[in-house]
Amino acid sequence: MNITMLGTGSAFAKKYDNNNGLIELDGYKLLVDCGITLPSSLHAAGLSFNDLDAVLVSHIHADHVGGLEEYAFQMMFLYGKKPVMYIAEGLVDTLWEQTLRGGLTQEPLNAMSDFFDVRPLKDGVDYELHPGLNVRLIQTDHITGKLSYSFLFNDRFFYSADMKFNAALLQRLVDEGVQTIYHDCQLQSPGVVHASLQELLSLPDDVQSKVMLMHYGDTMEEYIGRTGPMQFVKQRQSYSI
Repeated sequence: MNITMLGTGSAFAKKYDNNNGLIELDGYKLLVDCGITLPSSLHAAGLSFNDLDAVLVSHIHADHVGGLEEYAFQMMFLYGKKPVMYIAEGLVDTLWEQTLRGGLTQEPLNAMSDFFDVRPLKDGVDYELHPGLNVRLIQTDHITGKLSYSFLFNDRFFYSADMKFNAALLQRLVDEGVQTIYHDCQLQSPGVVHASLQELLSLPDDVQSKVMLMHYGDTMEEYIGRTGPMQFVKQRQSYSI
């Protein structure tokens, strides 16, 4: 299984595009979130929406879902297909009513299911998305009052989406066999709604050694060499997981 971060930047980053990933296994391509910059970063990687097999949505912020309108329209009008969307069951109505409805609705098309093959997922349940690719949603804290989910792939790869610092969760995952952690990182403190670099540096070395930092700001290069055993994920570089 390989992952390529089509973008590695925070919501405000301009150099690195939105933090959206592409997981590939035996030709199957799963998009992890679809933010505002995703259409252009997908194009820069030499891919089109038609190359994707599905999208997995973590939470309802524009840097994670702002490209879904174009995804839906391209697939409908250019390719005549309805893309598969995996999403927590508690986010389905919110995504449609609060984000996509205004732009996508055109009578008689007035429901999310008119544009996407929606496949709701339950928190804490293992799902096989493709032979050899399993995912479990883990609800994690990001914005008070808003549902947000991180992802555990194949019991060994944890992808944080956006979350506040949670040392106990990260330690438990490592104790249970997780080998790689992709974690969002706010370079400056305090983190508030993201884990800050300072907080992540407080983790034990055996946990830090498994952490790859993503969702960072435009000053990332100033922090190279200042992240302990942790490393930065590089945009559009493919990593084997």
